[in-house]
Amino acid sequence: MKKSLQFILPLFIGAAILFFYLSGFTSEQLYEIWFNIKEVDYRLLLISLLLGLLSHIIRAFRWNYLLIVLGYHPKKINLILTVGLSYLLNLIFPRAGEVGRAVSLVKYEKQLKFEKVFGTIVAERIIDMLFFLFFVGMAIVMQFDLIYNMIAPKIPKNPIFLIVQFLIFIFLSFLLIKRLNKSKNFLVVRLKSFVSGLIRGINSIKLMPKKGIFILQTITIWLLYVLMFWILLLAFPQTQSLDMEAVIVSFVAGSIAMVISNGGFGIYPVFVAEALLLYDISPETGTAFGLLMWTSQTILVIIFGLMSVFLLPLYNMKK
Repeated sequence: MKKSLQFILPLFIGAAILFFYLSGFTSEQLYEIWFNIKEVDYRLLLISLLLGLLSHIIRAFRWNYLLIVLGYHPKKINLILTVGLSYLLNLIFPRAGEVGRAVSLVKYEKQLKFEKVFGTIVAERIIDMLFFLFFVGMAIVMQFDLIYNMIAPKIPKNPIFLIVQFLIFIFLSFLLIKRLNKSKNFLVVRLKSFVSGLIRGINSIKLMPKKGIFILQTITIWLLYVLMFWILLLAFPQTQSLDMEAVIVSFVAGSIAMVISNGGFGIYPVFVAEALLLYDISPETGTAFGLLMWTSQTILVIIFGLMSVFLLPLYNMKK
């Protein structure tokens, strides 16, 4: 029941937000949204999808560098297919894809250990989070005046209470960790072993012999994310003239939507449309772009994921 709720509730909230957002449009505006989607340059949409697929494949190759450090040499096709599977799982249960990716690879690559493999995925996510925060920082700098005016009234005039709460949290966390380190309880020992495997996986970044290639691949992945977003903006006549500031700010808005819900379900078009509104793009055009961007990339993820589900056992059965 709990797992079903975790799946259904975010989808319900996303669908409700999109429904109420679209209900604010007149029938003429809804037709304009549909008209914009129909008149888009679908050649550029195809290029955007290919760039998205390429980013997934490069992610698999980047993952391989972390596994090599641990002494593992899995087949590259298994890496690509488990990445495809993970994206599909993340559409259903947020963050389930990371666990599913590790479990699937360990299943078909018998020499691998789950804790270490999962640790490399955690390391990947930490690096990606740093890049995501970098883009968020860029967006904040670009829209600093607007953002400051929005949050300034909500900042407490006397933040001492928040600082005290933070210090208490740090102190209690320290005591808990110290107590767990001394515990001989079976479950605690297993947990410490699991955490140790995670740390070894994360430390694989430090031990990596070709850090430059890993960093270059990471930069390439994020540039592809931005590029596939920008290419689709070029497919709409109304957004072709947008500068890089508008691209980055709206890209970050969409990325935040992807993080806080099941693959951005329902809220991605809303977030992107609201961001584009800052640059005088009409709600109809912004919504049309957001709907097409999210729908096309989601279909790509579903097709890629279902192919991975089918091909993983088939490929490894033959081997």
